Amino acid sequence: MPKLGTINELTAYAQELKAQCDPSKPCVTVCGGTGCRANHGLEVASMFEKLLKEKGVCDDIDVRTTGCHGFCAQGPLVVLVPKGVLYVSVKPTDVEEIITSSVQADEIIERLTYRLPGTKKRIAKEEEIPFYANQKRLVFAGSTKMDPTRIEDYIAVGGYSSFRKVLSGVEPEEIIDWVEKSGLRGRGGGGFQTGRKWRSCRKSQAATKYVICNGDEGDPGAFIDRSIMEGNPHSVLEGMAIGAYAIGSNHGYIYVRLEYPLAIENLQIAIEQAREHGLLGDNILGTDFSFDILISRGAGAFVCGESTALMASIEGFVGEPRAKHIHTTEKGLFGMPTNLNNVETWANIPLIIEKGWQWFAGIGSKNSKGTKVFSVVGKVRNTGLVEVPMGITLREIIYDICGGVPDNRKFKGVQTGGPSGGCLPEEKLDLQVDFDCLTEAGSMMGSGGMIVMDDRSCMVEVARYFTEFLTRESCGKCTACREGVMQMLEILDRMTTGKAEMSDIDLLEEVCLYVKENSICGLGKSAPNPTLSSLKYFRDEYLEHIEHKRCRAGICRDLTTFIISDDKCKACGKCIKSCPVEAITGQKKVTHVIDYDACISCGVCREVCPFDAVDTK
Repeated sequence: MPKLGTINELTAYAQELKAQCDPSKPCVTVCGGTGCRANHGLEVASMFEKLLKEKGVCDDIDVRTTGCHGFCAQGPLVVLVPKGVLYVSVKPTDVEEIITSSVQADEIIERLTYRLPGTKKRIAKEEEIPFYANQKRLVFAGSTKMDPTRIEDYIAVGGYSSFRKVLSGVEPEEIIDWVEKSGLRGRGGGGFQTGRKWRSCRKSQAATKYVICNGDEGDPGAFIDRSIMEGNPHSVLEGMAIGAYAIGSNHGYIYVRLEYPLAIENLQIAIEQAREHGLLGDNILGTDFSFDILISRGAGAFVCGESTALMASIEGFVGEPRAKHIHTTEKGLFGMPTNLNNVETWANIPLIIEKGWQWFAGIGSKNSKGTKVFSVVGKVRNTGLVEVPMGITLREIIYDICGGVPDNRKFKGVQTGGPSGGCLPEEKLDLQVDFDCLTEAGSMMGSGGMIVMDDRSCMVEVARYFTEFLTRESCGKCTACREGVMQMLEILDRMTTGKAEMSDIDLLEEVCLYVKENSICGLGKSAPNPTLSSLKYFRDEYLEHIEHKRCRAGICRDLTTFIISDDKCKACGKCIKSCPVEAITGQKKVTHVIDYDACISCGVCREVCPFDAVDTK
């Protein structure tokens, strides 16, 4: 592993690594993201290596464990390069057949290819699958091609060329100009102009400045930043190094929650490799620029995603936010000027430097440039990570890319922005997805979480769930958030248990507005969003919970009575076998019956019924 002493040495090394790459050489890439690992993905990769070695062809065929491919619903994923064949749900026992039939020959194993939902059509080529074909992968592109533990892979495909470019004589002010003109806005949720933040920090005359990468991704259902840190950690390091050079910083921190062990491991490997190559440390590549990065592990507090709480945590204090009368670009970490951006924001920087700000500004909508990665989960056929241009519609993401709602259920709503975001109804499916449009609709971009819900989702319960989460995660520093969010939860609890009165709706809205206007930090200010947006778009469900003591979705147990339809019940017996309290009885060819004295309204009968015969009354 060479220590690169000059910019020219890095250039020569990159050319050498690129020359060693043979695009025609067969390679098997196995997704090594957390999701595929949990489903025996590493065992699949090990089996490939073992069998190829036994067959004596391991030198002729590469096996590469990469970062997350994004198609999480179909993992473990195997891609055959350069053929472009994608196999899904691969098991270790499938590897022998893949090697014999597809790697050493040109046969397609149909049963391992992707089947288009609702049809018998199977698609073998990765690029032809709608999930991939309708995306625009820029930030996420490298994660599927490289081994994240090998810096050589990153450099061979152009990694650190942007860093090399800025060290070759580009003035810091010019870099900031490029970032400003690109229109890049922070991908962590607030959408603040990145270039403006950098310029503010650059203006400070302090001798010490810090750059921080916020990897404390705490939204339920969001795993964008985690996947970038796991799959392409060097893109984050390169972005931070460029940012540090631009604002005049020599010290960097990456704040990662402890629940991301693979991200921490791969980041630490990447940092050590960058140091050994001379890309971090003192007098980088023979210049007078010095910069190094440390990892700070967070304990999992959601509030530490807020910038000042995060900095307090790095300093060793309780993670509590402070009022921003003085911006962190003037007085942040350890009282010094600090520039903080999230993982995805930093990963965009090398692309902007490499391809030009005009290129980046040409992607996206009027005030939201570039692409955005979303984690799409919930009631949708193809859950996973998608990267799309800003300005795409919700419908295109949910239906064209992710395959729509499964089991022919009706789409009800989508929660964007996690606990801080809002619930948007079917009438908003053609809404453009960018910072401004989502905010105007009563939601927000957040870090990119997107939870799809069908007609069996209760919007009152959704609001209650997120409010309960935020009640636990509030640091308690300010009264508005500490007491107000708790009061919101108590009212929502009454609504979901049939104890609320009509006046509780007005009271709930009043408390929400107070919390929104008087909380210190973003956690409290955005905590009412799920409730206010669901009240705006799904008010009839609130009224039904209070007036009729009924939950049409069958989620709130105290407000739900299940019935079995005479017309639809086929007397298959699945509900009888699955009922945890034996409340269902019936004979063959006779409609089954629920004993309401024994029924606990758990809804298991409805979940297992293959004929949609169980409903609510």
